[in-house]
Amino acid sequence: MSITELPPTTVSPAYERLSAARKAEVVRELSNVLGERYVLHSPYDLTLYEYDASIDRGKPDIVVLPATTQDVAEIVKIAGRYHVPIVPRGAGTGLSGGAIPIYGGIVIVFTRMNRILEVDVDNLRAVVQPGLVNLHLSVALGPQGFYYVPDPSSQRSCTIGGNVGENAGGPHTLIYGVTTNHVLGLEVVTPEGEIVEVGGTTYDTPGYDLTGLLIGSEGTLCIATKIIVRIVPLPEAVKTMIAVFDEMDDASNTVTEIIASGVIPAAIEMMDRMILQAVEADTHAGYPMNAAAVLLMETEGLKESVAEQIEQIVSICRKHHARVVRIAVDEAERQLLWAGRKNAFGAVGRISPEFYVQDGVVPRTKLPIVLRRVSEICEHYGLKVGNVFHAGDGNLHPLILFDSQIPGEVERVRQAGREILEVCAQAGGTITGEHGVGLEKQAEMALIFSDTDLRIMQQVRTAWNPRQLFNPGKLFPLPGRCADIKQL
Repeated sequence: MSITELPPTTVSPAYERLSAARKAEVVRELSNVLGERYVLHSPYDLTLYEYDASIDRGKPDIVVLPATTQDVAEIVKIAGRYHVPIVPRGAGTGLSGGAIPIYGGIVIVFTRMNRILEVDVDNLRAVVQPGLVNLHLSVALGPQGFYYVPDPSSQRSCTIGGNVGENAGGPHTLIYGVTTNHVLGLEVVTPEGEIVEVGGTTYDTPGYDLTGLLIGSEGTLCIATKIIVRIVPLPEAVKTMIAVFDEMDDASNTVTEIIASGVIPAAIEMMDRMILQAVEADTHAGYPMNAAAVLLMETEGLKESVAEQIEQIVSICRKHHARVVRIAVDEAERQLLWAGRKNAFGAVGRISPEFYVQDGVVPRTKLPIVLRRVSEICEHYGLKVGNVFHAGDGNLHPLILFDSQIPGEVERVRQAGREILEVCAQAGGTITGEHGVGLEKQAEMALIFSDTDLRIMQQVRTAWNPRQLFNPGKLFPLPGRCADIKQL
């Protein structure tokens, strides 16, 4: 079907902005719990929290910075009494608008809840607070010979709590999986202000897998206040290489054959010419600026197995016309190659005032045709696009360049993004791999789920969050909103 009314899967909550008098009451109660210093409510202070890394905006009425789980529970109870929506926020690095308070209300920021509470290397686990920066955990574990695997590109600033909310991935998703594969249990606060523990410190807990349910729920079901994560030993050997191609199709076909051969690298990333040029100007990572595409690949494990994998990968790259295959000679070069990839989004800021990132996933075998369609769509709308993505699992991240000062450009960018997601769905993929649905992809949920699917998921949300106070207006299509849908 086309141009159809989306199913009424979400009750559109009626939230009125707090009046000055009512806001003063809420601020007073919150200040009694947290202290005045940790309750922000002036227009100047609130400006920082009206956006994340997406292109949406929405100003909160109040921002709070709790220090303990009990603080969070009290905040939730106060919000409930005044019927004020709550939006949990990590570092604001999310790309789908999940932390945007579209109805105002209270934003909970976990800057003060940023500690590693426990490390148990014998049982391969650690307990952390949600405001802990992702990379800080691996830095702390490194001297003991361990690390935390999930590594989003924003890992130097994103928080583990935010990663849990979005079920974040990263380059090493290919072999190790996403956040849900590395979380054993959670302490959470419910919309009633109750403190609940789900999962635990063991690998198999009886009963419903509530941990799996809550990870990736984007703050719509609960607020995580403590996270039990799985840690792993550092590998004996790690090798990183780049393969340089003069055709995007050759690079894409190389990825498919590497995986089909039975070799599963720890990571396979792809960057096209536009991204390579931006990264080199910014990071000087040693990437060729005249290539059509580069594959950044990494293998790890025992020295002997790594050497065998490298030999196989190099052979496959050459079979598919790789111009050059270069293996990092030392840790410094390896880190530089990865710095280029991790800084790719920021580097694009050198060539465009703004950019919009999509997050579709397609089968690896469909990469060549989908990448061509992405280029065609953006060309149709007069937009430039660069590609940098997790090629090993087909998780595309087209970066569409734009300038919001040009009339109509934001609308063209959004339409191009919608059409790209439709192409991903038609190719047998999905609309998000790791960035979440948030505000950005609500309508597109109907591309991959039926009316019944959406209603059942909404019933779960209603069971946990009956008053719709936790991150309202996210994840599911809103009633009355129209979208161009193709039933696949």
